[in-house]
Amino acid sequence: MSLLNAAISWMGIYLIVSKTLPGLGVTILVLLVLVDYFVLSPKGYPYRYMIPAITLLFILVLYPIYFTVKTAFTNYGTGHMMTREEAIRTLLYDPKNLHPLEKEPSWRYAVYTSGNDFVVVFKRNGEKYLSFPPEPAVKVGKEVFLRRGKLEKVDFEEVPPGKARYVVINGKTYRRFYDPDDPETSRNSGAFSARVVQNYLYKAEFETPDGKKLALLMAKDGKWRFFEVERIYRISLVVGEDGRKRMVVLNTITGKPLLEEDGAFYEVTEEGEKKFVIGYISFVGWRNFLRIIRDPNVSGPFMKIFWWTFTWAALSVLFTFVIGLSFALVLNDRSLRGRAIYRTLLIIPWAVPAFISVLVWKNGMFNETYGVINRFLLEKLFGVEGIKWFNDPFWAKVAVLVVNTWLGFPYMMTVSLGALQSIPDELYEAAKVDGAGKWNRFWKITFPLLMTTVAPLLVGSFAFNFNNFVNIYLLTGGGPPLPGTTTPAGATDILISYTYKLAFEGGRGQDFGFASAISIIIFFIVAGISFVNFKLSGSFEESFE
Repeated sequence: MSLLNAAISWMGIYLIVSKTLPGLGVTILVLLVLVDYFVLSPKGYPYRYMIPAITLLFILVLYPIYFTVKTAFTNYGTGHMMTREEAIRTLLYDPKNLHPLEKEPSWRYAVYTSGNDFVVVFKRNGEKYLSFPPEPAVKVGKEVFLRRGKLEKVDFEEVPPGKARYVVINGKTYRRFYDPDDPETSRNSGAFSARVVQNYLYKAEFETPDGKKLALLMAKDGKWRFFEVERIYRISLVVGEDGRKRMVVLNTITGKPLLEEDGAFYEVTEEGEKKFVIGYISFVGWRNFLRIIRDPNVSGPFMKIFWWTFTWAALSVLFTFVIGLSFALVLNDRSLRGRAIYRTLLIIPWAVPAFISVLVWKNGMFNETYGVINRFLLEKLFGVEGIKWFNDPFWAKVAVLVVNTWLGFPYMMTVSLGALQSIPDELYEAAKVDGAGKWNRFWKITFPLLMTTVAPLLVGSFAFNFNNFVNIYLLTGGGPPLPGTTTPAGATDILISYTYKLAFEGGRGQDFGFASAISIIIFFIVAGISFVNFKLSGSFEESFE
C-alpha cells in the first residue's frame, strides 16, 4: 500500500504541478484517498469489493464528464490546442519564426563525428571556426525548445592538409561525416538529418564572434545550410493608457506588437486587418452554447438535425416495436408449426454484427449503380429509374430507417415474445367467456400487460437510438450535406454524429469546444426524456396493494 500510495501520489501531483492534466491529477488523488479509506478503515471494509468499480467510475465516467464540461466553455480546437505559455514559447523559439537576413548562405560548414560525438566546422572569407554540440538553453521538462552554441577560433589539425578528411581537436580524431558541398558525403545526408539535425541543430542557434546569430534552415537547393538570422518575435514591455506596464509580443521586423484577443495572437496589417498568427486555449464562457442561437449558419442546420434526431429515434422505436410485436404475436401461437425454425431465422439480423449488416445494406442493397434494389427491382423488374439513396435527403432518411428497423426488430420480437408468454392464459379464457373478440383481448389484456414490462425497454431503446452513431455514420456518413451551413452538417446527421464530425472531421478544423457543448445538450435531452417517460409510464413504481 505504501508503494502504491507513493506511485499514484507522485503521478497525481505531477499532473497537477506540470499543468498537463490537473483535473485528472485531482481525480486520481481523490480516488486514492477513497481506496485507502476502504482498505485501512474498519468502517470502509464493506466497500472494498467495490474498489474496481469505483476506480472505473472515476477514471472512465466522472473525469470524462468533468473534461467535457470544462472543454465546452473554452475555444479548444484547431488553432487553439495549446496553453498561452506554450503559444508564446512557440512564437519565440519555433524555427519557423526565424527571419533570414541573407538570401544566400554565406557560411559554409562541415560536420565531423567521432562515435556519438560531433563538431561543426564553419568557414567564411578564409576564416575557420569551430563549434561543439549546442547545449539546451530553453527547456521545459524533457522537451528542448532552444539550444545555443558558439563559434570559436580553435586550432585544429586537418588530415590530409587542405582536404580535411579528418580533423584532430584536443587530441581526438573526428571523421568528416557530412558537407552539403561535398559529393563524397552525400550518402550520409539521411543520417545527418535524422541524427544530427533533428536531435541537435533544428532548434539551435549559433553565435558568431561578432555577435551575429546563425541557424540551420532549408536552402533553395533542398539542402540544410546555415543562414544569418534574427527571431521575428520577442517579449517586450509597453506602457498602456492607464500608465501600467504590460507584456506584449513584439514583431521585430515591423516593430509592432501583436494584438491579443479571443485566445489568439494577431498581426495587424497597415489596412487594419487582423491576420491570425497562433491561438491558445482560453475560457469563452457561454459562447459555444450561444452560437446555436445567434449564428444563423449554425442554428438553422442545428435545429434541422435536432428535430430529425427526435424523429429518427421515435420512428426507429415505433417501427421496430410494431414489427417485432407482430412477429411475436404470430410466434406465440401454439398452433403454429415450425415455430423454432421461424424464431431462429427471424433472430439472425440481431445475431449478425451491425457493422457487417450496415455495410451489406449500403453496398449490396442501396448502392445507386449496382445495388439489388435499384438495378434488379426498380430498373429491370419495374422499368423505373433507380432511387438516389444517398444523394436525396428524403430517401437517405428512408434508407437509415429501413436498416435500423432490420437490425432492431429481432430484439423487440424477443422481448415481446417473453412478455407475452408471461401473461396468464386464464385472463384470455375469462375474456372469451365474456364474449371479447381477438381485437378487444389484445387492447384490453395483451397490450396493457405487455407495456408494463416493455415500456422501460422502449424508453431505453429511444435513448439508444437517440445516440445511435454507428448505423448513421456507416450507412450515410450523415449525408447528403445540408446547404448554407458553416459546420459539417448532413441531412441524416443526428446530434451525436454531428458532434463527432465537429470534433474530428470539420472542414475548417476540429472544434472540440463546440462539440462538447452539444454533448452536454444531448445529455440533458436524453436525461429529461427518460425522466418524463418513466414518470408518465410509472414503469419503475411498485404497487403494494
